[in-house]
Amino acid sequence: MSFKTFKFHPAVAAGVDAAGYIDPTPIQSRAIPPVMAEKDVIGLAQTGTGKTAAFVLPILNRIISGKRGNARALIVVPTRELAEQIHGAIVTLGRKTGLRSLAVYGGVAIGPQIKSGKKADIIVACPGRLLDHMQRKTVDLSALETLVLDEADHMFDMGFLPDIRRILKQIPAKRQTLLFSATMPQEIRQLAEESLTDPVTVQVGVAAPAETVSHALFPVDQNRKTPLLLRLLGQTRTDSVLVFTRTKHRAKRIGEQLSRAGYKAASLQGNLSQNQRQKAINGFRNGTYQILVATDIAARGIDIANVSHVINYDIPNTTDAYIHRIGRTGRATCTGDAFTLITEDDTQMVRALDHVIGAKIERRTLPDFNYGSSTAKNGQNSEFSEQVPVQSKKTKSGPPTAKKRRKNYR
Repeated sequence: MSFKTFKFHPAVAAGVDAAGYIDPTPIQSRAIPPVMAEKDVIGLAQTGTGKTAAFVLPILNRIISGKRGNARALIVVPTRELAEQIHGAIVTLGRKTGLRSLAVYGGVAIGPQIKSGKKADIIVACPGRLLDHMQRKTVDLSALETLVLDEADHMFDMGFLPDIRRILKQIPAKRQTLLFSATMPQEIRQLAEESLTDPVTVQVGVAAPAETVSHALFPVDQNRKTPLLLRLLGQTRTDSVLVFTRTKHRAKRIGEQLSRAGYKAASLQGNLSQNQRQKAINGFRNGTYQILVATDIAARGIDIANVSHVINYDIPNTTDAYIHRIGRTGRATCTGDAFTLITEDDTQMVRALDHVIGAKIERRTLPDFNYGSSTAKNGQNSEFSEQVPVQSKKTKSGPPTAKKRRKNYR
């Protein structure tokens, strides 16, 4: 199957060609036909499967004809990063259509959004800022034809379901509704029953992580995690590594530790301004940063190709979260590695991961690493006070030499 099969409007087809798309992914080939038939659709797919184009292309094809300057499609997403990503996809794929898209989210001035919202054909929005606009009456959704709820499970995790229900009450009841999610917890099933009519369900690769990802667990004491992380990075190609932590404080501290070790590292966590967050994401995407340290919430919606390794500094709380995290490596036809540092407290979660993978995940140790626990004075955790391990000469990529590192501190 090729994209020509869908018989898009010539202007939409031109955008597909310009973007270099040749063959549709499984979620695209299965979801696009019912979406173009204006049916309600539930799409179950992990990140990195091409689901954005699965709804963006049919939307462009539908609204290219008809009145311009009224919001005829609304895409609701959990994070501003995802809003920008989808907005970018609309701009790219719709470059020949003349349709206008607007990304709406908090953390930035509302004035420019109000001005642009009056001319937008498609609005991509986070729930909180969208409700703000709706209360101010600065967006007009009376002509809405298609609603997309993207990454619905993430919106549930972040507590947005009450906001979603408020939005649903204020938009036209006669509409097409598309719901995309990587997993389907009971709360999302209930939301789907409330908001979709006789939906077509399309499912692609949800039950288990991608087969292109290799998994390994590294048992270690909590207070030896950072030295082990540094040693792993010293023995790993560090062109593009995503490190996940459980808290924003830890993400910040580890980012600083890696920078002091000579790595080009940045952190992505909730205390950053929107400009700082975007700078970190763009820097990781264009190679300015080798390593991005992030929390689950901060990293949601990030779509960055060619991530070679995902390292779980802290094991996630659920198997779904694990699948989401490692879904950022091994994308499309590429391969990737998922390393997880585990402690004795993680036994139950490790068993759950073995179950979802379908086999016992390989446990690994480093023969030249000191696993002896060390406790800081006064009983404080010495997690961030360890010295930087010596860089192996065989390392393919890693921090700068000591001479260059001293220069970085000046």
